[in-house]
Amino acid sequence: MKEGIHPNYREVCFVDLSNGFKFVTRSCVQSKESIKLDDGRELPLVKLETTSETHPFYTGTQKSVDSLGGRVEKFRNKFARVGLKK
Repeated sequence: MKEGIHPNYREVCFVDLSNGFKFVTRSCVQSKESIKLDDGRELPLVKLETTSETHPFYTGTQKSVDSLGGRVEKFRNKFARVGLKK
């Protein structure tokens, strides 16, 4: 590999701001902050608004558009009696 053309690929700590969930993975992301972990390592810190721990899709709290009684439900109610004649 050529020297000086690749980004700095290292371990980084990501923190979910909504619940404090932390995870460490390898990344090239730049960060000015750092955090000292329980095991004594000091890693760059990246703060996230949401992660798989809090995102509705991953937690199972996501709601379907059809079950909310929105536009799809109104359309079905309006045209329920109109059907194809056989």
